Amino acid sequence: METLTFDERLFLLLNFDGGAVTDHIMSAVSGYVMWIPLYLFILVAVQRKYGWKTLAAFVVCFAIAMALADMLCGIFKHTGLLKSVWASFPARNRPMFDVAVRDLAHVVSYAHGPYGTVSAHAATTAAMGVMSALALGKRWYSWAITFIVLLICYSRIYLACHFPQDIVLGLAVGAICGYLMYLLWRKLDILLKNS
Repeated sequence: METLTFDERLFLLLNFDGGAVTDHIMSAVSGYVMWIPLYLFILVAVQRKYGWKTLAAFVVCFAIAMALADMLCGIFKHTGLLKSVWASFPARNRPMFDVAVRDLAHVVSYAHGPYGTVSAHAATTAAMGVMSALALGKRWYSWAITFIVLLICYSRIYLACHFPQDIVLGLAVGAICGYLMYLLWRKLDILLKNS
């Protein structure tokens, strides 16, 4: 048996069989439907704090942040842009398909594409979290959204969809996209208020 990398060992430490109830919970956490109330809350909170004009600009920038994060992850997964980091890139499989760990991993479903780097779930939720936390500027919300983002990221490891390194890269991509779109939104907001 070949020696496992630190990332593979950390994945196996975090991935476990929590039973049918935990499988169901983590699948729901990893889905999108469960988080619709959160998105609605963000929109209502932004509207109440800034008004309708600013909300319209926020929605556009918010959508661009998440779409850009998702698109960049797709580019990283299916091109050789990160080849210098991983010799086998882009063929770095999800843990459920990785020869080194697949027999040791707890896998809930195999209904995923083969490649896992960079995590689009981590990127899109980080973009959402960073942009909304900066916009709302409330400490309690920043802590809550950080917990939610990390929970979603962990669900991807639990479901054997991503290695921890995939998650970290996704968080970085998403945080950058969220921050840049927040800056753009603030500039648009100033233009709207001066018009």
